[in-house]
This record gives sequence, C-alpha cells and structure tokens, in this order.
Amino acid sequence: IQTVHLANGAEAVGLFTSDAANAEILGSLFDIGVRYVCLRSVGYDHVDVEKAKHLGMKVANVPEYSPYSVAEHAAALLLAVNRKIVLGQKLMDIGDYRIDALKGFDLHGKTVGIIGTGKIGRAFAQIMNGFGCNLLAYDPVPDHTLQSLINITYVSLKELYKYSDVISIHCPLNVNTKHLICKEAFACMKKGITLINTARGAIIDTMALIDALDEGTVGFAGLDVYENEKRFFFEDVRYQKNGDDLFIQLRSYPNVLVTGHQAFLTHEALTGIAETTVSNLNEWAERGYCKNDLF
Repeated sequence: IQTVHLANGAEAVGLFTSDAANAEILGSLFDIGVRYVCLRSVGYDHVDVEKAKHLGMKVANVPEYSPYSVAEHAAALLLAVNRKIVLGQKLMDIGDYRIDALKGFDLHGKTVGIIGTGKIGRAFAQIMNGFGCNLLAYDPVPDHTLQSLINITYVSLKELYKYSDVISIHCPLNVNTKHLICKEAFACMKKGITLINTARGAIIDTMALIDALDEGTVGFAGLDVYENEKRFFFEDVRYQKNGDDLFIQLRSYPNVLVTGHQAFLTHEALTGIAETTVSNLNEWAERGYCKNDLF
C-alpha cells in the first residue's frame, strides 16, 4: 500500500509474484485512475480477482513463457540435494576431501511422482523420463498427449504419495491446493522421500514439513519457494533481523536446500515474460481486452 502512489497518472500497473494486490490495494489503485493490472507471472494467487472484477479492472497474466526454466531448476534442486553438491563444495573449500558424507542415490529406476502436469510439469516429466525414472502423475485433467510420448501413469494423490521415491510439485496455488502437502499427506509417504517444490510455497504446510524432516519421512527437500516468502524474498535483508523463525528453522536442516524463487530466472523466460506483458498492454490499448484476460 505504501507504493500505490507511484502509479499516480498511470492507467496500468505491472505486478510480479512478490507484489500484493488485495482488495485494499486494488481499491486504492482504482481511486487514482488505474484500470489495468498486468501480471508478469503465470500465477495470480496474489491478486484479489473478485475485487478487480467488481471494480471493472482488467487483469491479465503471462500464461506461459519458458516452462523449461522452472522444470530444469526442479531437476537441478533434485540433483543438488541428492548428490550433496553444496556440502561437497563446502568441504572442498576447507580442504576436506573425504567423501563419507556425500553418498546419494541413482535416479535411474526410481519412482518420481509429479503433482500437476501443465506445461512445467510436462517438461519436468520429460526430463525425468530421460533419467530412466518410473513416472507417476496426479492432475485433475490428465495429459493424454504426454502419455502418448512417455511412459507416465496417472494415479490418485494417495497412490502417488505411497509409491513415489521423489515428489515434485508443479500445480498452481488456490483454495484446493493450499497446504495440499500437509501432515496427512506426509503420513502416506515413503520413509526418506525427496520433496521438490518450484511452484508456490503455501502448497506445503511448512510446520508439517519440519515435523516430517524430524521424523525422517522427508529425507531431502529442495525448495525454490516458501509460504511466507513475501516478507523478504527479492530483497536485500543482510543488515536486517529476519524475524521469520520458521524459515530459519527450515534452513537449519542439512538435508534442505532453499533457493530464492529463482527457478523462472533464465534469459528465455524473461524474454517471454516481457514480450507477453507488452503484448497484453498493446491489446488493451487497441481493443480494450486481450487474449490473456483472467475474466
């Protein structure tokens, strides 16, 4: 709300996932003349869509850019936590060349469960297929084209939890998926599972994840997102006290690797986001609507 005044004189604003567009902020933007909200992201869980609709504001997202950017980062997190790349580098830095603590496991032949097989989940499935993994998937709308390309089986969530050695999350955050991975979900999983999340932080109940780490249900976790990340992600907080004790506790585990919501950050993805954002603005200017309108 403190930055709303920066949009004075503008008809449109461009927002990223770290920005908030709740009812109060949208109302304030509307009061100063903003009529268009251009999202530089696929997800729009940070926007009160119903409020925007009520005000008559237009909202458009970037429905796709480079799905490979996020899918490849998910694979990188999986490899890094499994093969203990960060620990290995730290040992190298101090001249400790012992490898006793660096044992991982072959991905080949393991069962990888993929939650959400949209464009990103589909790309991740193809990467894991290349590693020789057995693939399970859950999605309310199965991708039959993907099934014709690779050997992937759609199952229920409970089956996916039960049989997967690795679970990677690629679904949107909404009322149905918030805290989808919770205490009850962890109770269904194999002991020592590897959990990867490059989607949205709030899909995982962080307290439940910490309990699962303590109990050994989760052997490794690779996370590019965190449910309370808006407090400090994308900011330089080196000289500020981070009051998020939950995040500090999560990062204290040696078998947890957290990156700062950077999975999308490739040249190709940024180019795609910029091009679609400009296209949305141009369509609004020329026609009053665009093909990526959310409603």
